Amino acid sequence: MATACEHCPLRRSKLFVEHSPDDTRFMERFKVGELTINPGTPVLMEGSNSPQLFTALRGMGLRYKMLQNGRRQVLNLVFPGDFIGLQAGVMGEMQHSVEASSAMTLCVFDRAGLWNLFRSQPERAFNLTWLAAVEEHFLGESLATVGQRGAMEAMAWALTKIMQRGEALGMVENRAMPLPYRQQDLADALGLSLVHTNKTLAKLRDRQLANWRDGLLIVNDLKELAKLAEMDFAPLPKRPLM
Repeated sequence: MATACEHCPLRRSKLFVEHSPDDTRFMERFKVGELTINPGTPVLMEGSNSPQLFTALRGMGLRYKMLQNGRRQVLNLVFPGDFIGLQAGVMGEMQHSVEASSAMTLCVFDRAGLWNLFRSQPERAFNLTWLAAVEEHFLGESLATVGQRGAMEAMAWALTKIMQRGEALGMVENRAMPLPYRQQDLADALGLSLVHTNKTLAKLRDRQLANWRDGLLIVNDLKELAKLAEMDFAPLPKRPLM
């Protein structure tokens, strides 16, 4: 059975802006179902023209882009509450791919209803614009990290961002959160080799700042990790939930 928007478990998270009753009723009409997928399942493929849009209800995934030579650049991680497919909804086709890294449950929306959202729900349309602006900002931070941060700083930046998001979603318990990715995924996000990624994680572990193994990330001192990354440590802004 699909989860009713009124009872969405994500609405209990402190990360998301509270829905009004009108918002909830509209989202109930916009949503057409749910999809449960296994790890490794493609959600959207680069070049595809999917008739569906998604919100990650449970589980985590990856956004990535493939080069012609087979190399991969991970653009960012998909967390619960993330909206997926807006690029295809606006531009006609995806310019990157999205894949499940764990078992995922996705809320499914009909892309044909997107124009009606902009026409009849201007506040919800602004929410989509806000999400797109946040993605652009994050990609700018990622580019600065790949281009200007050293390996240790870059790894500290990535793990700080991940842990902050996990805390806001209530995924962290006793300084630990599930992280169902491979070291290669993080290497492809930060422009590092797998060997360099492994050695950098080992250095963070030796300094007792962070430890990632067996699908579990433990951060002992998040503020110190952010300091190592040369980044501002500030609470995450509340996000709209589609």
